[in-house]
Amino acid sequence: MDPSTILERGLGDRVRRRDGRNMAVGLDDDSVVLWDVVTPSATPVTLTGSNGPVESVAFSPGGKTLAAGSDDHTIRLWDVASHRDITALTGHTGIVNEVAFSPDGRTLASGSDDRTVRLWNMATHRSRAVLTGPTDEVWSVALSPDGKTLASGSKDHTAWLRDTAFVKPAAAIYKICQAVNRDLTSQERKVYLPDPSVGPLCRTSS
Repeated sequence: MDPSTILERGLGDRVRRRDGRNMAVGLDDDSVVLWDVVTPSATPVTLTGSNGPVESVAFSPGGKTLAAGSDDHTIRLWDVASHRDITALTGHTGIVNEVAFSPDGRTLASGSDDRTVRLWNMATHRSRAVLTGPTDEVWSVALSPDGKTLASGSKDHTAWLRDTAFVKPAAAIYKICQAVNRDLTSQERKVYLPDPSVGPLCRTSS
């Protein structure tokens, strides 16, 4: 199978990332194709698991893990060496347009049509922060070389820069509560909170 055959399967804009040895291509047929670019004669591997077109792929530093954002609102993780499907990160309520690892590989950032950016703890595979602000779809995310600054770009023509050291779930929840002056609905909890929770979160003024 050669690259031209792969692109015929995809139709549309494809995203490619290299880790020095492998190249991954996300396709519209819900799969990711992995090439060993050091050994061109090796047969490409097709990774499955997503239930929608794959919009973005990224290798972790060192190339051990591959992440893919999909139209099915999830981010799927694979072990590059074994091709094992590790897990799917869930929480976004819209298409996941972009994924990017921090330089130390401990955090994954994702941008979505749901107008949020999420930061994921790669040790626990759980969302550690939900960042709001853009008024339209988030199309791109990137972390600075030192991992301290998160950048995101939105369809609303804005770019946001955030200090990741101050991205704390408790602070985000407090900010949301201050803005709405009521407790969060079940849908809002799903969108904005990093982990499932029950019981009241916001103290409302009388």
